[in-house]
Amino acid sequence: MADASGADGASSLWERLERPAPAPRPAALTPRRIAAAAVAIADAEGLEAVTMRRLAADLGVAPMAAYRYVSGKDELIALMVDFVHGELELPDAGDDWRTVVRAVALRTRALTLKHPWTARADHLSLTPNQFAVSERVLAALEGLGLDADTRMAVYRTASAYVRGAVDSEIGLSLMMRKRGWNTGDEAREGLAPEMTWLMGTGRYPATHRYLAEAQRKDDAEWRFELGLDCVLDGIAARLGI
Repeated sequence: MADASGADGASSLWERLERPAPAPRPAALTPRRIAAAAVAIADAEGLEAVTMRRLAADLGVAPMAAYRYVSGKDELIALMVDFVHGELELPDAGDDWRTVVRAVALRTRALTLKHPWTARADHLSLTPNQFAVSERVLAALEGLGLDADTRMAVYRTASAYVRGAVDSEIGLSLMMRKRGWNTGDEAREGLAPEMTWLMGTGRYPATHRYLAEAQRKDDAEWRFELGLDCVLDGIAARLGI
């Protein structure tokens, strides 16, 4: 039996949104408008700030209006994740597997840094635009003589690298923001007492050499691309593709 939102428990959000509405809905309120408003809140204030009541206030609608489309916050987050992934431009169909995987990785990093809350939310949902991304990568891996399990392993390996690297970037950014540091130099100055003591113990000579010699400490994009290319080189060498 349908609940107050008109959503029955046996069908997905996406199936319901593609059905004709069982009752008239406010013309000015659409799934896209709901998602855009919720994403704006999350981008500015974090995912915790997104509530159905806050969303209704920002949209200028009655508190229950959005429930005609989503049953609650879980479905709202799914709608947000799908909306954001719709921003990711998919590589051309004729591109080779490495070009496709690399482009998706770089664009996913950019998308996640633009919407940091997705690092926590995008694995909680199954959405059409998320599937469009994975479909593009899996399709690029076909015709290479790889079985289905190996194709998925390649996709998940690249995705895991992106998630881990970007999570680290976001964590560092949050830490710096919390402490009021805007640049790498400010962070190093702030951490100098701890770092000076640790290096002074003589227990970390390789780290000490890195700190003394490194020229790209704050070049996160270069570091990400180098790591990504190492992952892709390893995949290519291991699988002979």
